[in-house]
Amino acid sequence: MKRRKVVVVEDEPAILQGLLDVLEAGGFDSVGASDGMTGLDLSRRVGVDLVLLDLLMPKMDGFEVLIELRKTHPALPVIILTARGAEEDRVRGLRGGADDYVVKPFSARELLARIEAVLRRTPGRPAPVRAISTSAGTVDFERCEAVFADGRRTGLSEMETGVLAHLAANPGRVISRDELLMRVWGIGEGNVETRAIDMHITRLRSKLKPSESKDSPDWIVTVRGKGYMLGPEVTTVATGPASTE
Repeated sequence: MKRRKVVVVEDEPAILQGLLDVLEAGGFDSVGASDGMTGLDLSRRVGVDLVLLDLLMPKMDGFEVLIELRKTHPALPVIILTARGAEEDRVRGLRGGADDYVVKPFSARELLARIEAVLRRTPGRPAPVRAISTSAGTVDFERCEAVFADGRRTGLSEMETGVLAHLAANPGRVISRDELLMRVWGIGEGNVETRAIDMHITRLRSKLKPSESKDSPDWIVTVRGKGYMLGPEVTTVATGPASTE
């Protein structure tokens, strides 16, 4: 089974290293950040399963990190780690979207148990999507190829396939340009003009248009001021049961 990945956001070097060691011994892959901004960037990358988040952090405090993270990753498990045990702080953290709250000091066994408990009660991830289709044809993500009803085939780039795959993994949800930059390109906000996303979408739509007919189904719908989502006529084909890794 693939080792689950945890991001640790903690500004005290000794505590950070101790947490990384505990996670390694507990069977997790982990990466650390010593400030809030770096922690937010790492937490938004592909493949993260859980975040351990301190509150008193330089550049961005833990509450700010949590607020920003929830804008793009509403279901990513977050456990707050802090010496601030006041009820007001606990309530603020939980209301802000944290899944659990652990007050320092704590034992390695307790921390690992809390992590496992949060991961167990986190909603299962959707099954990976292998393909999407409309009446016009099918896009196979594994082959990076669109096959149309008239027999025509069109190759898609890795990024074009990634955009469609991310939209397909989030049916019914509008995906912002910033989220596409982070989840498909793997880069943070502000590093690339979001206009680049629009250009990729335009090229992708052109490739997926099977004919000049105005009745062609919409593979991708633009939600003005918010981002993109799959068109209402698009159906998805999953590879199998939801992942529990």
